[in-house]
Amino acid sequence: MPIWVDGDACPAAVKEILFRAAERTFTMVTLVANQQLRVPRSPWIRAMQVPRGFDVADARIVELVQPRDLVVTADIPLAAAVVERGAEALNPRGEIYTTDNVRGLLDLRNFMDTLRAGGVDTGGPASFGKADRQAFASQLDR
Repeated sequence: MPIWVDGDACPAAVKEILFRAAERTFTMVTLVANQQLRVPRSPWIRAMQVPRGFDVADARIVELVQPRDLVVTADIPLAAAVVERGAEALNPRGEIYTTDNVRGLLDLRNFMDTLRAGGVDTGGPASFGKADRQAFASQLDR
């Protein structure tokens, strides 16, 4: 099961967890981003740089992902697209996206975007902390 990572906004702590898992389990981890990313020298870890542009990295992941691959992303539209293709998706905070929950999450995201476009301050996500790292690592192990 290859792991694809939406590398543009993935927290460093999650990347470190993924790098250790790649080495331990001999699993290919590919970070896809529109900027150059530093990754450890390993036959199991690579970085793929794509051209700059809106959702170019996401489109490349969707193009390459195969059923049963794992995609790590906080981007709900990307998660919906990969789940639709039969892949698995995991949020850096440890939430698994499924066919049962991704549409509802996408609807909520779109609703919040509409509120923000109308000038409503909806706040942002809580800062990424130790509990998030632990939740991610636990779900990754499963």
